[in-house]
Amino acid sequence: MKKIVLLLSILLVSVGMIFAGGSKESGSTATATVTSLEGAGATFPQPLYTVMFDEYAKATGVKVNYQGVGSGAGIKQLTAKTVDFGASDAPMKASELEAAGAEVIHIPTCIGAIVLSYNVPGVDKQLKFDADTIANIFLGKITLWNDPALVALNPGVSLPNLAIGVVHRSDSSGTSYNFTTYLTKVSAEWATKVGASKSPEWPVGIGGQGNPGVASSIKQVPGALGYVEIAYALQNNMPVAQVKNQAGNFIDPEDLGKVALSADVDFPADAKVDIINSDAAEGYPISATTWLLLFQDQTYTGNKATSKAVVDMMWWMLHDGQAINETVNYAKLPPAAIAVAEKLLKSVTYDGQPLLD
Repeated sequence: MKKIVLLLSILLVSVGMIFAGGSKESGSTATATVTSLEGAGATFPQPLYTVMFDEYAKATGVKVNYQGVGSGAGIKQLTAKTVDFGASDAPMKASELEAAGAEVIHIPTCIGAIVLSYNVPGVDKQLKFDADTIANIFLGKITLWNDPALVALNPGVSLPNLAIGVVHRSDSSGTSYNFTTYLTKVSAEWATKVGASKSPEWPVGIGGQGNPGVASSIKQVPGALGYVEIAYALQNNMPVAQVKNQAGNFIDPEDLGKVALSADVDFPADAKVDIINSDAAEGYPISATTWLLLFQDQTYTGNKATSKAVVDMMWWMLHDGQAINETVNYAKLPPAAIAVAEKLLKSVTYDGQPLLD
């Protein structure tokens, strides 16, 4: 009888451990249900991510809390391991990767257009710019809307004798990095005096926090001109300019097909591609991709279920999620980019084992 009681006691304890989550795997609950994830970073893709993550929650029950705090801040939060993933419009620099202390992979999600938006009273036509005028405006060398260079590019448009109020980002920004990369490529003077940076020393202008802050300033200040991701301009009913590309064609960034053409390139194995000022004859020249960031070795999380949920979410964004891109004014990733991103996601591990099959 004592043996029977002892066996029953052992059985009850074992059952209790199972229901209490006593079965552990590598420091995590193997059967845990993940209901939320945390991410932070770039504002460039935030309009897309807002819709994507809402649809993902409906499809899977996993809520993704994403904070658009700028690429620089997103990289810092990933490095500090206070979020499950980061986001940036600029690949992490060598110094940032060193600070992270471990391999960080970059997963592209979309192709977006950085546009010039403006507030010129009395002008209701779409304006045109070329590389020289853009660089000279941001260098402070062209200061009036009726400057001869702008008049020559826009025949038939009555441009006023009004000061150009340059608006730029005030925070560490991947959008700024891509915009200043464009200026660096097209202007030797910009390359020498300022260069490409997430936080450049702007020669002129006022700063706005994030893409939303820049868009708000442009809309409120007569004579203003600034750069934003196109979704922010269109959502605020703000005009966007045509920009002359390398082939000499003025390209309207509202044509997503021409934004996508800029990404018709060979994506490298690490997905850190530069499509700024593409030589595509019909491509929009200030197009850029953006990345989600995560540590390749996820063992540090101590939670395999959460790590698996992160890579599952990114896999969904590369596939089902791509159908959303064009609905919010972003171009889809080309097949070559998706193939590279799939391989990168399959390299993410926990305790040395891949999180994806």
